[in-house]
Parts: sequence; C-alpha cells; structure tokens
Amino acid sequence: MPITLITGCSSGIGLATARALKAAGHSVCATARSPEDVARLASEGFDAHQLDVTDSEAVQALAAELPELDVLINNAGYGLIGPLLDIPDAALRAQFDTNLIGLLSMTRACLPALRRRQGLVVNIGSVSALMVTPFAGAYCASKAAVHAASDALRMELAPLGVRVTEVQPGAIATRFAEQAGRQAEQVIHEQSPWWPWREQVRKRAQASQQHGAAPEAVGQAIAGALARAPRVLRVGNGSRALPWLVRWLPGGWLDRILSRRFGL
Repeated sequence: MPITLITGCSSGIGLATARALKAAGHSVCATARSPEDVARLASEGFDAHQLDVTDSEAVQALAAELPELDVLINNAGYGLIGPLLDIPDAALRAQFDTNLIGLLSMTRACLPALRRRQGLVVNIGSVSALMVTPFAGAYCASKAAVHAASDALRMELAPLGVRVTEVQPGAIATRFAEQAGRQAEQVIHEQSPWWPWREQVRKRAQASQQHGAAPEAVGQAIAGALARAPRVLRVGNGSRALPWLVRWLPGGWLDRILSRRFGL
C-alpha cells in the first residue's frame, strides 16, 4: 500500500486529492492547521495530523513518524491579494514562508523517507506562476518561486532516486476566493495610491474562481498521474491556454490586456 503525505487538506485541492488517493488504495496522512479540520479528516479515516508548515519543529516531528514515504504532496498555501507595494513586509514574508519555505522545509524533512521508497514529490504550483496579473503580485511571485524550486529539485533529487512533479492548476472552484478576499480587505486602505482601484482589487480576489473546475478533477488528475510522474501537470480552466498566451503574445500586448482587464 503506497504511503502518501498531503499538506493543507482542510478543503479544496488538498482534501479532494486525499480522498482520491484513499479511494485508490493509498494510506494517506492528511494534515490541516485547525483542530476542527483534523478531527473531520480523522472521521473520514485519514491518518490526520495538525500541522502548520511554517513550524519547522512540527514538520520535523511529523516526518519522524513516517520512516518510509512513497509520495509527498506539498499543497499547503494561500493567496495574498492587493497592490504589491501596499502589502506590509510581514505579510509578504508570511506568503513566502507558507507557499515556498514551508514546501522546502517539508521536502527536506521527508527526504530520507522518500529515498527509501524512491518516492515522488508533488508540488502544487499555479498557472499564476506564468500569467502574472495586477493586484496578485505577491501570490504570483510565491508561485513563480515554487515553479523555479520545483525545476531545481527535479534535477537535484534525480540522482537520489526521488522524482518531482509540479502541478499548475488553472481556475479551480475552491475557498481560494473567500480567503483571498479576506486578505485583500486587510490590505485595502484609504491612504493607498491605489484606493481608486479598490473594486478592481476585490475583483482580482474573485477572478480565479470564475468558471472554476471542481477540485475533485484536480484530485483525480493527480491520482492518475502519479505513476508516470510528469514534469508538469496542468488541470483546470486556463491551465493550458494562459501559458500559451504568455509564450506567444508580445509582452507589451499582454501588459495592456491585463491592465485593461483589471481597470488600470
């Protein structure tokens, strides 16, 4: 029975993937930050653990409980929305601490267990790593960093027998917009030079949910791709079209299109 550890399983992609892999016969260790979510995961039959990926001691402690591991899915993350220069330094650090440094910390801690099984690391990135939009600069930058880190890890871990896949979802119907909206409201303020565009900031917080695919589609796609471990797995609305536009449209055109889209 394959042993799989998934971070950020309270809802959305993490929860859907945990359910898909459990149904496929994996022994799934599912983590979440809140005790309520951990209890709910346990009630579904998962090996559930409370975990904040920015807590290095907790990460090490959980990894020590898993001496062997077939798959690590680094899903924990969130989206910080707002004009980039309006976001306080502490909030920027928190964005990267969760989306990038937590991912690396988790992978480092689990590496011995993954090597024993010649395992697979799956990093949940985003199409936003490639298609950067106004008012999502912090989130896009953190996912661009995940993209770069995944490329580096793929090459560095290959000699150790560990493979790496990066998932780049497009629009997915999760709680991302709800959480991003709360984050945006903490950033928006009347003294900002971008105050006249406050409704556009709110619009960007909701944009990723428009025509979103069900998270279950992502979970099933990940479950189906584990055996072949592709370099990049794209799933969801826009996950293929948007990178194509970035590749082929002149940069100036793309800037104008996105600026107009968000009212700048």
